[in-house]
Amino acid sequence: MQEHADSLRTYTLVFVALLILTAATTVVATIDLGPLNVVMALAIATVKMLLVALFFMHLRHSTILTKVVVGGGMLWLGILLVLGLSDFVTRGWLPVPGK
Repeated sequence: MQEHADSLRTYTLVFVALLILTAATTVVATIDLGPLNVVMALAIATVKMLLVALFFMHLRHSTILTKVVVGGGMLWLGILLVLGLSDFVTRGWLPVPGK
């Protein structure tokens, strides 16, 4: 198996991008965007997760099986999020006695 080494410049740029995204998360948390606060925070977190997985965990240079397993994990996470959010969104549909 061939080793893929990224340059120090690549790691430095990814690190700086992660620092900028962390600062953006802090800024978004202090601004009232209404329901978009959660969307922005999750979008920034997703980008940070992708940077860490692709560069620091070397997912870019891994085998196809590793990529399939990671994709399956992401699919399962998406299913869990959709099911959890569908439960949360439909909570007020049925009247509850006593409320």
